[in-house]
Parts: sequence; C-alpha cells; structure tokens
Amino acid sequence: MRVSLFFLIMYMCISVNGKTQTNQKESILIRDHLLFLEQLTRDVLEASRIYPEQIISEEFGANKTGGILIRPGGRNAYPSFWIRDYAMSLETGFVSVADQKHMLELTATTQCDQAWITKGGSLVPAGSIADHIRIDDGKPIYFPGTYDFENQGSPEFGTLPPFCDQFFFIHMAHYYVMQSRDRKILKKEINGIRLIDRLKAAFHMPPSNGITYMVYATEKLRGVDFGFRDVQTITGDLCFASILKYRAANELADLLELVKPQDAQQYRMIAEKIKSSLPGIFSDKRGMLMASTGRSKQPDVWATALAVHFGLLEGDAAMKVSRLFADAYKAGSLSYKGNIRHILTTDDFNENTAWEISLSPKNLYQNGAYWGTPTGWVVNAIKLSDPGSATALAREYIDELIENDFRKGETYGAPYECFNPSGYNQNPVYLTSVACPLVVFRKL
Repeated sequence: MRVSLFFLIMYMCISVNGKTQTNQKESILIRDHLLFLEQLTRDVLEASRIYPEQIISEEFGANKTGGILIRPGGRNAYPSFWIRDYAMSLETGFVSVADQKHMLELTATTQCDQAWITKGGSLVPAGSIADHIRIDDGKPIYFPGTYDFENQGSPEFGTLPPFCDQFFFIHMAHYYVMQSRDRKILKKEINGIRLIDRLKAAFHMPPSNGITYMVYATEKLRGVDFGFRDVQTITGDLCFASILKYRAANELADLLELVKPQDAQQYRMIAEKIKSSLPGIFSDKRGMLMASTGRSKQPDVWATALAVHFGLLEGDAAMKVSRLFADAYKAGSLSYKGNIRHILTTDDFNENTAWEISLSPKNLYQNGAYWGTPTGWVVNAIKLSDPGSATALAREYIDELIENDFRKGETYGAPYECFNPSGYNQNPVYLTSVACPLVVFRKL
C-alpha cells in the first residue's frame, strides 16, 4: 500500500525549473471548498441586493429606481449602487438577465451628456459614468467620497471622475448582450442617444495618450485610476486603468461587430497597441508593473496580477512575475490569511506610507491593508511557476472565510472588504472579496 501511494504521489508531480511541483492540471481548490465559495458568494450577493421600495439605510429613502440594484456589500456597507463593484461581480453568473438590463439602462440614463463643473471646481466631461448612483432619487454621483449631488467633486478625489467606471460600463453591456443575445438594445435610444453611441462616448472619456492609447492624468487634471485606490494620488500614464481599457476595447469591438462592423477594427487596433506598449512603459527590472509613470510610481501587485489574468503579460514576462509573487508569498510580503496588499511590504514608499500620497494612514484601508478582491488574480499568476504555493495561498483565503463566515452571526463578518494583522477590518459582507476570486478559481 505504501509503495502504491509513493508512485501515486510521484505521478501527480512534475519537475518545473528543477523543483518538484504539483501537476498544473490539478484544481487549486478541492471541490468542497469551491462549492463553499460559490454558496457564500450567492449569499453575499443576496445580502447586497436592494429590492424595489426596500430601505437599507437611515440616510436614504427606499429604492425608487424601478428594479433591483446590487450594492458593494451587505449590512451597512455603501448604501448606493456602485458601478464598478457590480460589474466586477457579473461573471459569477448570479445576476439575472432582467436585473442586468435594469442596472445597465440606469447607468446609461445617468451618463453625463453635457460637460459641467462642480461647486468644488471639478469637471464632469461628457461621456462620464457615475462612480455611484443614489437609490432614492437615482441621481449620479460622479466622484468618490460623498453622496451629495450638489456638493460632489472635491479635489482630493480628483478633478475628473474616476476613469475605471467608463470601462466597467462597457463590460456591463458586453456581458448582458452576450448572455441575453439582445443585440437590439445596442440601438435603443436612451435620453435620445443610442446605447452603442453611449458606450463609445464612455470609452473616449478618459484622457488618452495619442500614440500608446494609455490612460493618463496630470497633477491638475487627475482622475482616480481605479476606485479601489481612490484615496491615493496617482499621476502620469496609468497602468490599471489602461489594462481595463484594453479589455473594454475588445469588448466594444465585439459589440460593434453586431451593429456596425466597419467600426470594430478601430478598437481592435487600440487593444493591440495597448498590449504591445504596456509592458515597456510600466515594467520594472523585476518584471512588476508600476502603477504609473508619475506620482505613486510604485510596483503594483493588483495591476501586475490583472495583466497576467487578462493576457497582457504572457510567456517569459508572466513567468517572471509568477516567480516573484511566489517568492514574495513565501517571504510574507505579499499576503495575510490569503488576502493581498496593493503593494508588497518590501516596496512601501517609506516607513510612514505604502503609497507615495494617501489620504489613509499606513496599513489601513487602501494604504497597506489586505484585500480579497485580487486573490484569484494573484493565485492565477503564482500557479504558472509554483502550483503548490498557489494552492496554499488559495486555501489560506478559504480558511479565513470559513473561520469568520458572516452567516455564523452578527459578530462575524467575512468576507470583509479589507483587514490587517492588528485586528482592524472594514466593511463586512463585501461582494467583490468573494465574487472576483470565485470567477478565477472556477477557471483554474
């Protein structure tokens, strides 16, 4: 029996770069863990639904938008409809076509059709998509940090709306059309403008380099690159936003093929140019992608992992990242209980802050806490060179969810938005902390 077990173990292993590794065809999660994550995600998503006429917060009235909305999490987290969090959870497959259509049309209805300047001196360009939408009156809030329509747009959150939401709007439309096969909606007029034209306007809203097509920001005209670091100041060419633009360009091309094929090639070309240019612009000597070329020009774990996931880093470049992440995981500078930091602890800007400029204290929130949202992307990258470490990281992530599962009672809160080893945590029952990893783990 022991001999048979020995040969079985040897059969399940392969040699990669001189090291014994688990066969890459093995699942990262055992079946029971994957089923647990699927059911937990379903339950978090249900806790995040806001039904018509439902009141979820004393700050607001009932949901008057005429359909179901999905907020970033359950309990008291973020009582509005956030475009990016919803869009990042779509690929779970747990949102009905009817609900998708309602949220897509609501987002389109609140797109800015006429540029205007806020009381705080920020600009809302035509084509802008809301950061979040109020549930009671359906008013769009284009900037982070407030629910106040009249007083939105203070400079600390950028003088332009976040750049990511335009690309997530395109992802919402692409996912809905491909799942429902409702191509007619692309020609539907919403406030007098066809949806396909709204998608094109959204795509071109973020400032773009005319040669490389990278999204960029300056000190005076700055938009948040990605809403999961909206309290940081990041300028120059922007890596994460450009990665999202790459996917959006391909998805917009797919949609144009259905209604106006002659226009699709323009966006395929943009996607290819971003893919060919991005590594040379942002890669450091180790192969990590920098967050930007200006302020907060720091090695960005999330952007690097997402670039591997989307296929912008392939071959030797992806393998280089994989080994670096695997080494960082073993050294303890990448993760805590399966959750991921924006920046490796060894890459902090200085002893006082992880990011160069942050509104958050070090090791709290987006400035050094650990998040579940990117865990799947990181596991996917590590698996290329070290499946054993990828499996260990994934199972640490699951173990934390099992230990602190919110369904055990009010004193439990997992999945949290983020936490750190000191006992700090923020926003329990947070959707993307399980939805994003689930999408990746299913594929792995």
